[in-house]
Amino acid sequence: MSSSRDERGRQKLLERETAEQTKQVKPVGVAQSAEPFPARDNGKSDVGTWEAVFARENMLSALKRVESNKGAAGIDGMQVPDLRGYLKEHWLEVREALESGKYRPSPVRRVEIPKPDGGVRQLGIPTVIDRLIQQAIAQVLSPMFEQVFSPYSYGFRPGRSAHQAIQKSQEYIREGYDWCVDIDLEKFFDRVNHDMLMARVARVVKDKRVLKLIRAYLNSGVMVNGIVMETEEGTPQGGLCKALHKPPYVKKVIMQSNRQRHE
Repeated sequence: MSSSRDERGRQKLLERETAEQTKQVKPVGVAQSAEPFPARDNGKSDVGTWEAVFARENMLSALKRVESNKGAAGIDGMQVPDLRGYLKEHWLEVREALESGKYRPSPVRRVEIPKPDGGVRQLGIPTVIDRLIQQAIAQVLSPMFEQVFSPYSYGFRPGRSAHQAIQKSQEYIREGYDWCVDIDLEKFFDRVNHDMLMARVARVVKDKRVLKLIRAYLNSGVMVNGIVMETEEGTPQGGLCKALHKPPYVKKVIMQSNRQRHE
């Protein structure tokens, strides 16, 4: 009886996932293709993304978000309440450096916080000006990635939460599934391969100026005890761009596991 019920539950889940993937892999009005994730860069550059990131309305929205989130200072010691005054005096200089490609993000400040299991979690605290720019990037790019994310991904996405993932799991249990598996990717942020990450981001983001800036943040380094160390892999937990770094990787894992299950 248990084996028969498990089989019925798996069949229902498979049919449901197949139907949902058919509806959500591509946005309405976009031609379907064999590969759900966008194709590789065709050599064209979407020049509008950069302008959207640094548009006045988007920057003001990012500023308000950073101010509401507060947070600690980066390596330069500037506090969030000081940001607005700094921008009034220096934003034109910062924008000129960004437009000329000469802007260099500051290294993040390494902070270690204890974990419940007894270890430590390493955070990277950006300067408030870098936090502002990262927030502006995330606000423009997040909707672009939302169109291609798996419907079964709940982390680091607007309007989604761990509570919704639990509710979905409960639905599957009521349909006959008996097992729910919780998987954690150990040291995920510490081991992200920059080249693989940027290759996947470039399938969605075509503006090479934006890609260059994201790469600069990945390579900005970390300051530990006053010494700047290079970052050849991984993304700092504590920076806002992590919201864009994690989902492309997660989507790849989800698609692979879906194919294995369907086979």
